Amino acid sequence: MTLLDSEVWGKRFLSDGWRDAAATRPVIEPATGDQLGTVGLATPEDVGRAAARAAEAQRAWAAVPPQRRAAVLRRAGELLTEHAAEAEDWLVREAGSVRAKAAFEVGLAIGEFFECAGLPSHPQGEVLTSETARWSMARRRPAGVVSVIAPFNFPLILGLRSVAPALALGNAVLLKPDPRTAVGGGVVIARVLEEAGLPEGVLHLLPGDGAVGQAVVEAPEVRVVSFTGSTPVGRAIGERAGRLLKRAHLELGGNNALVVLPGADVAKAASAGAFGSYLHQGQICMTTGRHIVHESLLAEYTAALAAKAKALPVGDPARQDVALGPIIDRRQLERVHAIVTESVAAGATVAAGGEIDGACYRATVLTDLTTDMPAWREEIFGPVAPVIGFSTVEEAARIVDDCEYGLSVGILGDVGTAMKLADLVDSGKVHINEQTVDDEPNAPFGGVKASGTGARFGGAAANVEAFTETQWVTVRPDIADYPF
Repeated sequence: MTLLDSEVWGKRFLSDGWRDAAATRPVIEPATGDQLGTVGLATPEDVGRAAARAAEAQRAWAAVPPQRRAAVLRRAGELLTEHAAEAEDWLVREAGSVRAKAAFEVGLAIGEFFECAGLPSHPQGEVLTSETARWSMARRRPAGVVSVIAPFNFPLILGLRSVAPALALGNAVLLKPDPRTAVGGGVVIARVLEEAGLPEGVLHLLPGDGAVGQAVVEAPEVRVVSFTGSTPVGRAIGERAGRLLKRAHLELGGNNALVVLPGADVAKAASAGAFGSYLHQGQICMTTGRHIVHESLLAEYTAALAAKAKALPVGDPARQDVALGPIIDRRQLERVHAIVTESVAAGATVAAGGEIDGACYRATVLTDLTTDMPAWREEIFGPVAPVIGFSTVEEAARIVDDCEYGLSVGILGDVGTAMKLADLVDSGKVHINEQTVDDEPNAPFGGVKASGTGARFGGAAANVEAFTETQWVTVRPDIADYPF
């Protein structure tokens, strides 16, 4: 039996073992429409039972010595390394990933396990000064039960980057993956941790619809909600969590800018721009959604980017060597095309692409845009590269910041000029001489404005802040004297 054999998870969800589900959903391959399997769906009632069990199991898990918790995380990383090809296959077929993207994602997930294995022994507080004769300390304690709601695009890493640190720090987790990618974004995580020796009841895998999502937010036992997804859904989750006095860590949308400075190497810049816009069909929160190019390079850059776009093959990544696979489903495919056609109707020009090709969308370049066109203002979540010009660094900064999002900015060209521009823009991440899509397990990740609530993932400091509570502890040598 393989790690991900459907005999284990088929028509089931994980909650104190694999349980038969009352409702199921087919696992559909977006490139072909073929059914790959059947996942079990949880109900809100299942969530209620899981949350109660998680709260019970969390207390025992938090009491496990740090090195034993670390060993589970390390073993999970080793198991995912051993079964990397199997996990990659699921990401290719279920999520429509091209092979290189799937390998990159699994590699990130392996790194996440190993990085988080260091958290149990990381310093968990500080010694404070005090005005009285006592010891005063601030110590970090596990938050308790954490709900993780993950999206479809990078389903494995975008779920695991919250699951792994939360577990490492002594929490229990309710994981709700997107039902469209419940295997790559749920079963893979559950199975490697199960085989690594994570005790029953500490992790619950609960695929489901919006009602299940609401239940994992509202369950009384849940203290922290970690959500990655669209800004509208994130706003709703944040509002609901706020009313319930729960912390919500929100990593939301982006309409990220790539700025090409005067004098930049156009061939390299176009390569960076193509990667930023077309990796995983543009279905990434960090995708390069706006190309802002100095007017001296605008025509040359646009032509080079269009040439690259026209040369990129699209198709079924499980059966062909392609650069772009399918869009996740027909609804999103038609949304991408609608944004392009509306912008063209408003005066934009298609320099490349602009076409539906089966389940795919061809790599697209748009020019002659104004900043009020939908292809410029909206997060497209498709392989579309809108290009516009600028004349001064100050103008480039204004164009970058004239956007509701603030997740990632790439700046290509002279480093000194790029540093000046970086100081002017409002963004959670700035990459000089790199495009906008990047992530490492030890680096803080997050956005500002409508892109979320800041860096709530990545690196020990952000992870400890995200998944623990601070408790003040004082110690005196004798009982204090009081005036009452």
